[in-house]
Amino acid sequence: MEQILAFLDDNTLAMLSLLVLSSFLGMEIIGKVPTVLHTPLMSGANAISGVVVIGAIILIRRAEATDYLTLVLGFIGIALAMINVVGGFAVTNRMLDMFKKKERK
Repeated sequence: MEQILAFLDDNTLAMLSLLVLSSFLGMEIIGKVPTVLHTPLMSGANAISGVVVIGAIILIRRAEATDYLTLVLGFIGIALAMINVVGGFAVTNRMLDMFKKKERK
Protein backbone atom coordinates (compact mmCIF):
# COMPACT_ATOMS: atom_id res chain seq x y z
CA MET A 1 0.00 0.00 0.00
CA GLU A 2 2.83 2.40 0.84
CA GLN A 3 4.41 1.76 -2.57
CA ILE A 4 1.16 2.65 -4.33
CA LEU A 5 0.84 5.86 -2.33
CA ALA A 6 4.50 6.76 -3.04
CA PHE A 7 3.90 6.14 -6.76
CA LEU A 8 0.86 8.41 -6.70
CA ASP A 9 2.84 11.14 -4.91
CA ASP A 10 5.64 10.99 -7.48
CA ASN A 11 3.33 11.03 -10.52
CA THR A 12 0.64 13.52 -9.58
CA LEU A 13 0.75 15.44 -12.88
CA ALA A 14 0.64 12.23 -14.93
CA MET A 15 -2.30 10.96 -12.88
CA LEU A 16 -4.15 14.25 -13.32
CA SER A 17 -3.58 14.11 -17.09
CA LEU A 18 -4.82 10.52 -17.13
CA LEU A 19 -7.95 11.56 -15.23
CA VAL A 20 -8.74 14.37 -17.70
CA LEU A 21 -8.16 12.18 -20.77
CA SER A 22 -10.22 9.36 -19.25
CA SER A 23 -13.06 11.78 -18.61
CA PHE A 24 -13.12 12.91 -22.24
CA LEU A 25 -12.89 9.32 -23.48
CA GLY A 26 -15.71 8.23 -21.17
CA MET A 27 -17.97 11.03 -22.40
CA GLU A 28 -17.30 10.08 -26.03
CA ILE A 29 -17.98 6.39 -25.40
CA ILE A 30 -21.19 7.00 -23.44
CA GLY A 31 -22.46 9.37 -26.12
CA LYS A 32 -22.10 6.71 -28.83
CA VAL A 33 -23.45 3.66 -26.95
CA PRO A 34 -26.92 2.47 -28.04
CA THR A 35 -29.63 2.53 -25.39
CA VAL A 36 -29.77 -1.30 -25.25
CA LEU A 37 -26.28 -1.38 -23.78
CA HIS A 38 -26.82 1.29 -21.14
CA THR A 39 -27.59 -1.19 -18.33
CA PRO A 40 -24.29 -3.11 -18.60
CA LEU A 41 -22.48 0.20 -18.95
CA MET A 42 -24.24 1.48 -15.83
CA SER A 43 -23.06 -1.58 -13.91
CA GLY A 44 -19.50 -0.77 -14.94
CA ALA A 45 -19.99 2.83 -13.85
CA ASN A 46 -21.11 1.59 -10.43
CA ALA A 47 -17.92 -0.44 -10.14
CA ILE A 48 -15.85 2.60 -11.08
CA SER A 49 -17.73 4.64 -8.48
CA GLY A 50 -16.69 2.09 -5.89
CA VAL A 51 -13.06 2.69 -6.85
CA VAL A 52 -13.65 6.45 -6.56
CA VAL A 53 -15.07 6.00 -3.06
CA ILE A 54 -12.03 3.99 -1.98
CA GLY A 55 -9.66 6.58 -3.50
CA ALA A 56 -11.48 9.44 -1.77
CA ILE A 57 -11.35 7.62 1.56
CA ILE A 58 -7.58 7.12 1.11
CA LEU A 59 -7.26 10.82 0.19
CA ILE A 60 -9.13 11.95 3.30
CA ARG A 61 -7.22 9.54 5.50
CA ARG A 62 -3.84 10.86 4.32
CA ALA A 63 -4.79 14.55 4.56
CA GLU A 64 -3.68 16.74 7.40
CA ALA A 65 -6.42 18.03 9.66
CA THR A 66 -5.72 21.61 8.47
CA ASP A 67 -5.70 20.76 4.72
CA TYR A 68 -9.26 21.82 4.04
CA LEU A 69 -8.97 21.67 0.23
CA THR A 70 -8.03 17.99 0.29
CA LEU A 71 -10.71 17.19 2.84
CA VAL A 72 -13.40 19.00 0.83
CA LEU A 73 -12.31 17.34 -2.44
CA GLY A 74 -12.39 13.94 -0.74
CA PHE A 75 -15.84 14.61 0.67
CA ILE A 76 -17.15 15.77 -2.72
CA GLY A 77 -15.66 12.66 -4.34
CA ILE A 78 -17.37 10.37 -1.85
CA ALA A 79 -20.69 12.22 -2.11
CA LEU A 80 -20.80 12.23 -5.94
CA ALA A 81 -19.69 8.60 -6.21
CA MET A 82 -22.30 7.48 -3.70
CA ILE A 83 -25.01 9.42 -5.57
CA ASN A 84 -23.96 7.55 -8.72
CA VAL A 85 -23.97 4.18 -6.95
CA VAL A 86 -27.37 4.67 -5.30
CA GLY A 87 -28.90 6.10 -8.49
CA GLY A 88 -27.49 3.23 -10.53
CA PHE A 89 -28.93 0.63 -8.20
CA ALA A 90 -32.32 2.38 -8.15
CA VAL A 91 -32.49 2.52 -11.95
CA THR A 92 -31.32 -1.09 -12.27
CA ASN A 93 -33.94 -2.22 -9.75
CA ARG A 94 -36.65 -0.36 -11.66
CA MET A 95 -35.54 -1.93 -14.93
CA LEU A 96 -35.52 -5.41 -13.40
CA ASP A 97 -39.07 -4.85 -12.13
CA MET A 98 -40.13 -4.25 -15.74
CA PHE A 99 -39.11 -7.84 -16.62
CA LYS A 100 -41.07 -9.52 -13.79
CA LYS A 101 -44.35 -11.18 -14.63
CA LYS A 102 -47.35 -9.24 -13.45
CA GLU A 103 -50.15 -11.03 -11.61
CA ARG A 104 -53.50 -11.04 -13.37
CA LYS A 105 -56.44 -9.78 -11.39
